[in-house]
Amino acid sequence: MVKKRVNRLTVGLVMIGLSIAVIGAGQGFEPASAAESTAPHKQFAEVNAATSFAEVFEQVNPAVVTISVSRSASVEPALGFQQGPGTVPPPFNDFFGRFFSFPMQPPSSAPVAALGSGFFIDADGYIVTNNHVIENADEISVVLADGRRLDAELVGRDPKTDLALIKVSDDEKFPALRFGNSDEARVGEWVLAIGNPFGLGGTATAGIISARGRDIRSGPYDDYLQIDAPINSGNSGGPIVDADGEVIGVNTAIFSPNGGNVGIGFAIPATQAKQIVEDLKVNRVVHRGWLGVQIQGLDEDLARSLGRANSDGALVANVTADSPADKAGIAVGDVITKFGGHEIDSPRTLSFAIADQDPGSTARVHVWRNGKDRSLKVTVAQMEETADRLAANSPAAGTADKLGLRLAPLTDAYRARLGAPQDVDGVVVEAVQPGSEAARKGLRPGDLITEVNGSAVTSPGSALQAMADNDRALLLVRRGDSQYFAALALS
Repeated sequence: MVKKRVNRLTVGLVMIGLSIAVIGAGQGFEPASAAESTAPHKQFAEVNAATSFAEVFEQVNPAVVTISVSRSASVEPALGFQQGPGTVPPPFNDFFGRFFSFPMQPPSSAPVAALGSGFFIDADGYIVTNNHVIENADEISVVLADGRRLDAELVGRDPKTDLALIKVSDDEKFPALRFGNSDEARVGEWVLAIGNPFGLGGTATAGIISARGRDIRSGPYDDYLQIDAPINSGNSGGPIVDADGEVIGVNTAIFSPNGGNVGIGFAIPATQAKQIVEDLKVNRVVHRGWLGVQIQGLDEDLARSLGRANSDGALVANVTADSPADKAGIAVGDVITKFGGHEIDSPRTLSFAIADQDPGSTARVHVWRNGKDRSLKVTVAQMEETADRLAANSPAAGTADKLGLRLAPLTDAYRARLGAPQDVDGVVVEAVQPGSEAARKGLRPGDLITEVNGSAVTSPGSALQAMADNDRALLLVRRGDSQYFAALALS
């Protein structure tokens, strides 16, 4: 737990994207050959005297780019950590919102320009960056080392790990970086961060890996490398490289009292990023396993009351009806100790183990129940959100943008807030862009769309698909206890 100092500075967790009106020059690279590296871990003297960071920078810099996005001021940009109440623990959450309130949401309808960083991962133009850099973007462009600006398309994104994949096209091949093995990176090793701080363009800063496996409660799969190489607003999505010029992390956040660097930064480990990026490149979404349980950690008192000798494991607090866990016989009060061959020492370990399981595959689960160990077999399902994300990344997603709508699933929380009966399904209008077709036709946040072009819709994905290949969208809209039709032009 972080305590306030005597000076009462409010400390915040800050995503390091940058809103700015000036475009800095991005740079980019071709990685050093693996044969040039004689040892997986270079000693201080080797890095400082023999290699120096100048050589590493010359190799890496040409593949690091500046990413420029524009988004409507009426659409809230993703702030990464702030995904809902309780996502960031106090006092971080209050400061986090205040820090971004002015630069990210000016009181006008003019588009907001934002900058971030990214890097090529192959010669065909695929670029890795952060999800919070490009989320809700109307346009994405990339500035290369030679000053050329290329339009980029969104390939896919994964909000849970704050990663995104975009692509640019050109007649020439692009320089690219390699992912290294972050599992072998040790605390104390030298690293180099390259990116676009404050819109200044290609900038290098050096430091060491300060810690591993950091959980800053930004999402369910936090496993950050902590680094002390200075990174600031605009470094989001840029690479952290080792002495061999291989990417061992992707810059994503800083811990700061003032929005600037204080020597504590966080990077997504390359091993995790590589797997996510491969999924995005092939499937445009990340396929994760889903068990259907709510879990919590054990303290000494809970462990003792359950007859456990230690506090290892994940305590099942709730089981979703008809979920894989329910069908397998997992019950409230069970302590999950093993899953698919993985020893489970905490809820975080279980979340990673479930997510890594292929949907549709079976896994052996060991639970502690009534003082005994039991072995159960579970068939893992696919996390429900991936279906909607697939639709959101498909060409049909553009129809919602044209209409000026942002849609969300009708969750239990939304159902209670809107007073929607249990026998009513649909999708929630989460935001309406001022001046858009939807705004002109009277739609507003909190409306519930139950039908699109005569088809019942139960998710944002089904709504988008019902709009596809049509020049108009006929919506059946429910507001309170009444409903009406709204015809919106897609052209």
